[in-house]
Amino acid sequence: MTDSLFTDDQIEAGRKLFAGPVAFVKGVVSLHDLPPGDRPEFTFAGRSNVGKSSLINALCNRKNLARASNTPGRTQEINFFDLAEGRFWMVDLPGYGFANAPKANVDTWSLLNLNYLRSRSKLKRVFCLVDSRRGLGDVDLGVMEKLDSAAVHYQIVLTKTDKIKKSEVPEVIAATRAALMKQPAAHPHVIATSSEKGLGIPELRATILTLA
Repeated sequence: MTDSLFTDDQIEAGRKLFAGPVAFVKGVVSLHDLPPGDRPEFTFAGRSNVGKSSLINALCNRKNLARASNTPGRTQEINFFDLAEGRFWMVDLPGYGFANAPKANVDTWSLLNLNYLRSRSKLKRVFCLVDSRRGLGDVDLGVMEKLDSAAVHYQIVLTKTDKIKKSEVPEVIAATRAALMKQPAAHPHVIATSSEKGLGIPELRATILTLA
């Protein structure tokens, strides 16, 4: 599914990282409420309903760590999780693109997200989730341009690859890589995942481990 860049030992180390303690710490609606930037930090971003909560739960091998919803835009806070007892901050951003909330609220979330991304000196990478059935859309590209302008390093993670034909996955990866060639802050490697089937999850864990 994904061309692995990692050895078996690195894959196992990533598994152990996420098999350890992980806990929700707080949801933030203001920059004043951010926890201390005292450790390496990585963040998940993506359109509403792209599968962020499901991916976080699959990474940590837990069912309800991150709350999934059938209602787009339900996650309204920047959610912080403590990973491996202080080794990382794992952060879940509110979904972008559309939300079941007043426009003023959506605009506030967008501004909060961008200010957060600019303010965290130990933020190592933003994992931008993209639905493999749709590929990169205008909204995704717009967010990527904001990340480029803010010099925030990011990497594309394709979700729901079990929902498309196996033969289509390499095509989606190739198209995504081609688009990333124009984005200065983008990591060139695309990780294709399925939270339901566990595909690509070991590679994503190993990738996160390299950020320490």
